[in-house]
Amino acid sequence: MDSNQNSTYSLPAPQIERVRHELRRRSLTVAEVTDITPGMRRIVLTGDDLADFISLAPDDHVKVFVPALEGEARRDYTPRRYDNDARTLTIDFALHEAGPVTQWAIEASVGDTLAIGGPRGSAVVSSSVTRWLLIGDETALPAMGRRIEESDVGIVITAIGAVAGQAERQIFETKAELLMHWAERSPSDATDAGPLLSILRGVDIRPETFVWVAAEASVTRAIRAYLVTERGYPLHWIKASGYWIKGKADTTEKFD
Repeated sequence: MDSNQNSTYSLPAPQIERVRHELRRRSLTVAEVTDITPGMRRIVLTGDDLADFISLAPDDHVKVFVPALEGEARRDYTPRRYDNDARTLTIDFALHEAGPVTQWAIEASVGDTLAIGGPRGSAVVSSSVTRWLLIGDETALPAMGRRIEESDVGIVITAIGAVAGQAERQIFETKAELLMHWAERSPSDATDAGPLLSILRGVDIRPETFVWVAAEASVTRAIRAYLVTERGYPLHWIKASGYWIKGKADTTEKFD
């Protein structure tokens, strides 16, 4: 463990404020559908039910509900952008699997309706954190993109995103200092942490960098283990989540 890592271990954990929100179901209407990449569809929703909508953190999630053969299917999605004045909520749908919500997104058109619930709460990281390392796959890109775009001057962000190919790379506009890396691999290799780790091994992680990781659970687990075991990075500076688990629908895994 080098001196930088020792100094990071001696630092107190960054302050994270956990804010609970009132849960309610909202009925919204599709206002706009755009394919930002071949595998990522952006849908803008609108409706008066958004009047009291609150999302305080880029990695918040709402529950999306769609009709299914056995009642109703539900999946977690990131509120990519929210405009209170326009009463619009933007959600990016990764078209990586053939579940009922993904199918709804594929078939969605202006005027269709959608029900959402949440967010249940927000984990707001203190603004004193000025360095970020974001690591994730396609399912994490909405949260990563929101963090990047909402960051201001003086914030330094290194991001590593795993995508299926060059066409899936996204462009983020931000006032922050951004260093973006892309790990390209086949969708069939989405449970292989290798492409992300290959880039991560070459990244210098400065003290007081908040590391945020989200991908398939086994990938997140491997990256978290590498950071702690091989890089000696302290757990209290890492937030890691398994956004999905291969073979299990509507299932996530928390590591912190």
